Amino acid sequence: MTIRVVIADDHAIVRSGLEQLLSTADDILLVATAADGEQAIERVEREHPHVVLMDLSMPNIDGVEATRRIVTIDPEVRVIVLTSFGDDRHISDALNAGAVGYVLKHAGPDELLDAIRAAARGDSPLDPKAARVLLASRRVGPAARQLSAREEEVLRLVASGLANKQIARKLTISERTVKAHLTNVFAQLGVSDRTQAALWAKEHLPPND
Repeated sequence: MTIRVVIADDHAIVRSGLEQLLSTADDILLVATAADGEQAIERVEREHPHVVLMDLSMPNIDGVEATRRIVTIDPEVRVIVLTSFGDDRHISDALNAGAVGYVLKHAGPDELLDAIRAAARGDSPLDPKAARVLLASRRVGPAARQLSAREEEVLRLVASGLANKQIARKLTISERTVKAHLTNVFAQLGVSDRTQAALWAKEHLPPND
C-alpha cells in the first residue's frame, strides 16, 4: 500500500525539507501541503490521506484544533504531531485532540519515516516523553482492576494492533460485542480511545503465560 500523506507546517523551509524526505520513500506519497490548520482541514477533505504530519504552532487554526476537526471529519485519518514543543501541556492537548502520534522535530529522517509507516498500520508512534505524559495523565484506580476476563482479552488484542473485526473473528463473537466490551474497558480505565487503552495495557497488564 502506498501511504498518502499531507504535511501541515507554516514554515516553507520545513515543508520543503519534509517533501524531499518523503520523496526518498517508495511507499509514501505526499499528496498535499498546508501552511496553516485551515488549509490542513481543506486538504484532508480533498485528498483523503492516510496520515497527516501536523505542526502545532500555526496561524488561523492551530495544530491542536485542526487535529480535532480532522479526526471528526474523517476518523480514519491518522494524525502525527511533528513539533518542537516537548512540554507536557502541548503533548496532552494534542493527544486529547485525537493525534495518534507525537514526534519531535529533532527526530532523525528514518525515525520519521518509520513513524509514518507505524501510524498507517494502526500503531501509535510516540516520542518517549509523550508516552510518559500520556500514561501519567491516565493514572488508574481500583476500578481498572475489575476488568472481566473477556474484557482483558479484548484489551490485549487491541494492544497487539488488531481491529474490531479481527478481534471479533479471533474470539468468535460479534463486532458489536467487541465494541460493547471496549466501551466498558475505556470507562474503567478512564481513557477515551484505542491508543490510550493500548498504552495502558502495555504498561500495566502482566504478560501472558
